[in-house]
Parts: sequence; structure tokens; C-alpha cells
Amino acid sequence: MPPLSQRWFFTLSVYWFATAFKWTLVLFILLPARVAELVPETEKASRLGLLFGVGAVMATLGPPLFGYLSDRFPSRRGRRLPYLKAGALLTAIALLLMAYAPSYGVLVLGYLLLQLSDDLATGPYAALIPDLVPRSHRGVASGWMGAMQASAQIVAGLAGLLAGSLALLFWLAALFNLAAAGVTLRFVQEPENPTPREEGFLESLLQPWRDPDFRWVFGTRFLVMLGQYLVQTYLQYYLDDVVRVFTVLGRAVAAHAYQAVGLLVLLISLGGALASVPAGRLSDRFGRKPLIYASGVALSLLLFPVLLVPRYDLLVALSLLFGVGYGVYAAVDWALVADVLKRPEAHGTEMGVWQTSIVLPQILAGLAGRGVDRLNQLAFPLGYQAVFILAALAFLAGTLLVSRVRSAR
Repeated sequence: MPPLSQRWFFTLSVYWFATAFKWTLVLFILLPARVAELVPETEKASRLGLLFGVGAVMATLGPPLFGYLSDRFPSRRGRRLPYLKAGALLTAIALLLMAYAPSYGVLVLGYLLLQLSDDLATGPYAALIPDLVPRSHRGVASGWMGAMQASAQIVAGLAGLLAGSLALLFWLAALFNLAAAGVTLRFVQEPENPTPREEGFLESLLQPWRDPDFRWVFGTRFLVMLGQYLVQTYLQYYLDDVVRVFTVLGRAVAAHAYQAVGLLVLLISLGGALASVPAGRLSDRFGRKPLIYASGVALSLLLFPVLLVPRYDLLVALSLLFGVGYGVYAAVDWALVADVLKRPEAHGTEMGVWQTSIVLPQILAGLAGRGVDRLNQLAFPLGYQAVFILAALAFLAGTLLVSRVRSAR
């Protein structure tokens, strides 16, 4: 077992910083902005939703496939880290392809490559927490991962607010991705490879579904991530079309919607960074479920003032609270699933299957784009109101159903 120092938790989790930085920029800022540059104004939500949906379908099998391969075919360097190295390199290439895509079709190709390369890296990488961290410290490890993600979102929010070029943001994401991968590859040592189970890919995919606790953990995470993606996918367009004026205390703080999103992401992430590590430690001591219940109810309730009073200054005030709620959830959910897994020799496959609970909600959130456009045309801004109400219900259901998980407290 490696020494469980704060430095070690940092090196174990730092690639999550790069991953969160990349996806925060891509999903909140870069992809919506690039789609708006390349397609007609009246089609932007539908085209963006289609892109998310197609990418999510392609990525659904990626994490379990690469997790399975890392379980079955270990190398002398380890089971997980060789995949991280290859995926990080391909991710940088995909980001630059998206930055300079001359058409919507090329942007689609770049985004699909980004999905594939991210799955190649993070599918096996996600298994390192259950591989290396004992149950009594998984809350801390999960909290560190949440803190890395939230800190990355803070940096991404600042970059989105201050950068004057979309291409520069793509370059920053690519460079951070390579640097963080280098740190993890240099300092994290994997344990000795266990003997892999002789089972095929399909059998490995089906095995975790036979455990009711795994099914409940997957389903609850699916619902919470659906709520998140419904909000973040259409937030920039909501600001641009409904809020329009980005002032706080009578002073303009952003000239464009993508900059206004950057400030909100910054505040949400600040709340998450402050909450993650303390929440993880508390979950090791008092259990995972109480913290998940509190965070989910808070996330659900905070969306309704946004609909009732579409003012940017109110959004700014609520963002920090929303970040604390999501930071608590993110700090605990990885520890919860690690507690549920029962086969150490199949951590890569099972964590890969669980990661699809992040990908699959993107499909539904993307499909909602056409409904948003049609409802807005019917009675503006009905489309945005409907998608935010649906997100609130998903947050609430996804957290309360955690009560059905029996093998964790």
C-alpha cells in the first residue's frame, strides 16, 4: 500500500484537474461558441444537442471497454497508466482539431475523437481509487478528486472570463492535459497486477448489474448527472437569450454570454473546492448518505429562483451555494461506488461501466435541444423553463434514491 500523504492524494487526483478543466471549457464555453460560429442562428441549440447526443452514444462503451482491457491485459508499467498516457496524447490532438475546425462536420469529428481519447485515459484511470485506497480513506480520496475538479473549474472560469480568444482556451486545455498526465505517470506506482479473471467482455459488462447496490448507485448518479447536463448544456443560450444584461451592482461584468458563463462557473467551482475535502472526510466518519441527501435537495431547490427571477446578479449570488452543494455530492459519490464494488480484479471494467452514468445523461440532455427550440418558438422562454424544472426533479430523485443502497451507509 502506498503512503497516504496529502502529496500522494494530490498526484493520484491531478489528472482529474486536467479532465475537469477541459470539459468545463468544452461543454460550457467552447463547444457552444464554436457551434454558434459554424451553423445558422436558428439551429444552434438543435445542432449542439445533436453533437452532444452523438458524442455520448459513441462514448457509452468507451469506459467499460478500456477498463476491461486494462483488467485483462496488464503491462509491466501497470494496468491503468499506459492507457492514461495514450489517451492524454490523443486528447490534446482532438482539442486542437476542434479549435481550428473550418466546418460543423470537422468539429463533429474532433469532438468524437475527444470523447474516445478521454474514455481511453479515464476509463482505466478511474479504477485507481478502488485499486489503491482502503475503504477507510476513500472519502478523503474522493474529496481530493472533487477538489481537483472544482479547482480546475475555477481556473477554467477565470480563463473563460479573461481570454479574448477561443483558440487560446483550446490550447490551454491541451497543455494542462499533458502536464497533469505527466505528473501522475511520474509519481503514481501501481500495485502488483492481480490474476485477471477469464471472462469475456460481455460477461464482464453484465456482472456488476447482478448486484442491486450497483444498479442503485448507477441509477442515482445517472439522475444527478442528467440534472447537471440539462443545466450546463443550455445555460449559455439562456443567458444570451433571456438574461441578456450581465451586470452586478449596476456594473457590467461581461460583454458576451460565454464570458458571463465563465464567471458563474468560477463561483460554482469555488464553492465546490471549499466543500469537497471536508465533505469527503465527514463521509469517512459519518457515512456517505447523509451528505448526499443534503446536497441533492439543495441543488434542486436552488434552480427555482433562477426561473422566477432571471437576473444575472441573482445567478451570481446563487452560484456559490450551488457549487457547495455539488462539491459535497462530487466528494462523496466516488467513495460510495468504490464501497459497493466487490471484485478487485475487475475494478477497471466496473468503474468503466459506472462511468457511463456520466455519459448516458448527455444523450438525453442533447436530445432535449430540439424540444428547447420548439417550446421557445411556441412561448418564449418556455423551453428554458421546462429544461431547468426537469433538471431540478432529476437532482431530487437522484439523491433521495440513494437510500436504496444497502452495502454503504
